[in-house]
Amino acid sequence: MPLSPLDIHNKEFTRSFRGYDEDEVNDFLDQVVKDYELTIREKRELKEKVKELNEKVGHFTTIENTLNKSIVIAQETAEEVKGNARKEAKLIIKEAEKNADRIINEALSESRRISMDVEELKKQAKVFRTRLKMLIEAQLDMVGTNDWEELFDAELEKNQEYAEKVE
Repeated sequence: MPLSPLDIHNKEFTRSFRGYDEDEVNDFLDQVVKDYELTIREKRELKEKVKELNEKVGHFTTIENTLNKSIVIAQETAEEVKGNARKEAKLIIKEAEKNADRIINEALSESRRISMDVEELKKQAKVFRTRLKMLIEAQLDMVGTNDWEELFDAELEKNQEYAEKVE
């Protein structure tokens, strides 16, 4: 067990005939006691400081571990978000391509239908034109015939016969 300052202070030496000067030894022992007490006090203070610093290091180590875990979780979450965004982007692109194909197919169908309608209208217009032409030609033929003269002459004769009867 280490000596305490009190042990040093109370230490008594045996006397001999040619021994050391007692006052000088006592002065020296008093100085050793003071230095030893100072050393013990400093040692205690350093132990407390080491304990305090160890606690701080422990605290900072805990914080560091927590931050590292948080960083790892944030990285994993970011990767997950990016993965989900990629999946969603692929789905959106597929849906857009599907819609584009549908729209193109509908437009092609509508274009074919309109083209067929145009052809049908062209045919109907040709038929109408032909019929109109035939009608006009028939009317012109009718107007150009001599039947009109005969009709007028026959009507005139009827009117004259009637007039003669009445007179």
